[in-house]
Amino acid sequence: AYDGTPALEGIDLAVAPGSFTVVMGPSGCGKSTLVGLAAGLLTPTRGTVSSASQRPAVAFQDPALLPWKSARDNVAFALIPLGLSRPERRDRAFEALAAAGLAAAEMAKVPRQLSGGMRQRVALARALAIGPDLLLCDEPFSALDAPVRRQLRRDLRRIHDRDGLTTLFVTHDRDEARELADTVVVMAARRIDRIGRPAEVLATAPDPARDLPSVS
Repeated sequence: AYDGTPALEGIDLAVAPGSFTVVMGPSGCGKSTLVGLAAGLLTPTRGTVSSASQRPAVAFQDPALLPWKSARDNVAFALIPLGLSRPERRDRAFEALAAAGLAAAEMAKVPRQLSGGMRQRVALARALAIGPDLLLCDEPFSALDAPVRRQLRRDLRRIHDRDGLTTLFVTHDRDEARELADTVVVMAARRIDRIGRPAEVLATAPDPARDLPSVS
């Protein structure tokens, strides 16, 4: 709750193992809070959050990379808690970055030498390198250009299917929901408004992008 006002109310959501669930809704409706609860970053004041996940990973809009480390070392650094040796960490980082679409030369660059899309690929590789069984994404592609977003979501869906992940993904983008989701959850006023298959839900759901501030 914020200032006594619940951030979410009456939420009852089950995410099926192996599914790709996309959450949509206007700004301030509680989407990010839902991800925070699922990730264990927030504690509910009422109700419970149950998860069979043993190793969740989170990707946010801000890649939050260490600016003095190369792309490969950023990913390898996140693997230290797993108790792997340094060569094992570097090998796994290489594999994760390659799967996310980085060439070997790009892996050696520090974040300021990479484009926004490449930095987000590094952040995605960092999340995937730990071998998660649950991937939580809070608008990770929203600050990127449309062509970059399209390629990243294709790559993410491919990795999701390859690794058998369970993914919960927040977006304002209807095209993103249409291309990625097995199930779409539409939120409004801190509640779940509707749940269903993308074709059914998106045909009648309001466009959250219309709630974004305009820039002139």
